[in-house]
Amino acid sequence: MSILYRFAYGIGFRPWEHADVSRGAHFEALLESVPGPGRALDVGCGGGELSIRLARHGWDVTGIDNVPAAIESATAAAEGAGVEVRFVEGDVTVMADTVGTGYGLIVDFGCFHGLSGSERAAYRRQLDRVSAPRATLLMFAFEPHFRGPLPRGVGSADIEQIFAGWSVEDEVSVRVGFHAKWYRLVRC
Repeated sequence: MSILYRFAYGIGFRPWEHADVSRGAHFEALLESVPGPGRALDVGCGGGELSIRLARHGWDVTGIDNVPAAIESATAAAEGAGVEVRFVEGDVTVMADTVGTGYGLIVDFGCFHGLSGSERAAYRRQLDRVSAPRATLLMFAFEPHFRGPLPRGVGSADIEQIFAGWSVEDEVSVRVGFHAKWYRLVRC
């Protein structure tokens, strides 16, 4: 997926950065249920829209993405918004060495659902390393599907299995031309 995202940023095709689902009431409602503010990590931050929103809510935010153009775009957007966010280029499957630890909130808007099986396992191990006890993960993911170059998606049963040791507190269905969900998980 990394090559696809690098290509998309290269040609300026970034529909996920304009998706109403990331700006909508679903995210805000889930965010209100999170104790904080504190330290937040935006995994697969893209152009930084959610990082900026978190910073405006008082969070100390770090965003990580493996696409250099995304980091450049996010940095410029944060500067333009007048908020301070630390953006780093890095691989989410080894993110602890890049972003550090102790995050009370982790946000994933469409990163995990595009990873391969081995990448998902590595991401999961890294999540435990970067998160604080009782941390919250807010994750947006497509439901599984078999349509072209889109990320493969992930279902509720997969979330519960892969994130054993985290409790699924909320699932909010969203329709964005296909089925997707926001999940709120809390580290046990």
